[in-house]
Amino acid sequence: MRKEYLIYKLSETVKTTCKIDNDLFTKYNVKRGLRNEDRSGVLVGLTQIGNVVGYERLPEGGLKAIPGKLYYRGYDVDDIVHALIDEKRFGFEEIAYLMLSGELPDKENLQNFRELLNDNMPLEQKTKLYIIDLEGQNIMNILARSVLEMYNFDPNPDDISPDNLMRQSIELISKFPAIIAYAYNIYRHTTSGHSLNIRHPKENLSIAENFLYMLKRTYTQLEARTLDLLLVLQAEHGGGNNSTFTVRVTSSTGTDIYSAIAAGIGSLKGPLHGGANIQVANMFAHLKENIADWTNEDEIDTYLSRMLKKEVYDKSGLIYGIGHAVYTISDPRAILLKELARDLAKEKGFEKEFAFLELLEQRAIYCFCKFKGSKQVCSNVDLYSGFVYEMIGLPQIIYTPLFAMARIVGWTAHRIEELNFKSKRIIRPAYKNILDGQQYVPILDR
Repeated sequence: MRKEYLIYKLSETVKTTCKIDNDLFTKYNVKRGLRNEDRSGVLVGLTQIGNVVGYERLPEGGLKAIPGKLYYRGYDVDDIVHALIDEKRFGFEEIAYLMLSGELPDKENLQNFRELLNDNMPLEQKTKLYIIDLEGQNIMNILARSVLEMYNFDPNPDDISPDNLMRQSIELISKFPAIIAYAYNIYRHTTSGHSLNIRHPKENLSIAENFLYMLKRTYTQLEARTLDLLLVLQAEHGGGNNSTFTVRVTSSTGTDIYSAIAAGIGSLKGPLHGGANIQVANMFAHLKENIADWTNEDEIDTYLSRMLKKEVYDKSGLIYGIGHAVYTISDPRAILLKELARDLAKEKGFEKEFAFLELLEQRAIYCFCKFKGSKQVCSNVDLYSGFVYEMIGLPQIIYTPLFAMARIVGWTAHRIEELNFKSKRIIRPAYKNILDGQQYVPILDR
């Protein structure tokens, strides 16, 4: 009881020690969340990797919202995705090559790169045994621990030369699918008593195909192509997104790649970042049960308005999947993913659910703008990603790990860039201390 009381007493101090007057942030011009007053991001670095565009600066000052655009190494992702769809081929490996090298590969280089990734995908026996011994209820946690363990199997883990950075990056991109698939099958075995199925990756399969094979053995080509394109859409999102910035901050210290990537995984795990797709999936399941007529706009508007007023669902006042830090008119990833989701819904017999989700998107934007007084807001990629995962038949526990499986490409590219600036400098922003100095009191006088 004494220990419990001490914990309670210490936690009570938080009410005062963490209380800071909001007016002080304005007084000292503090950029909360590294955001400017106009809600644009504070410029803290330069990059040649990804570009997230949601607004343009006006000559007279201020911002003008524009339809969202996402660029990978200067290439419009919309063009990339539509080319992959038209050509009916897998593209995640091509994007990984583009991110790491800065160039689009020709057929020969792409084939060699695919083979290199495939050769590195199987896990070493020690890694397999380590994952089997891991216990936990969260695959992201197991993924982070597995990445940290890879340090011990790397013959040169602390070398940050370009050659070694590229080798390590390729190995991590290759091994993430196998680690996640193994971790899930072991989790399923230990928690539900299912047979432990460990399938090794096959040659001549794409990363998306191999992942589905290792996870559930059977899959359709549309499922594999849809997963591949979702990986493409989530591979990179600029240097300022929380997990990529985390990787760049930790990398700027010169630490090893496994420590930096584990930090990025920890960031992505949060419900305000990569974990948002689970929030959307849970909300959608709730709405399907609590809205009787999935085509009735008035009923939908009434329920969504009650959510915004914190009266129903989780009473957070949020509609998950609506709104983004940069995009306001449209999230290009959401638009592209909706196209893919529509085709998959037809194959899987989810047309009614898709129509409901599409109507929810429309009504949620209307209700949000009306309630918040906002001029413009849009859905984000998370609104459709969980629905796509569900139709593919993937368990919810791996939704966020799948995000990490895609984003490892952006993380490694940004780490390489961060460590190869001509003038490297540790990232070290400032915090202003607002507490007055205090006189030290000897312990006997307290």
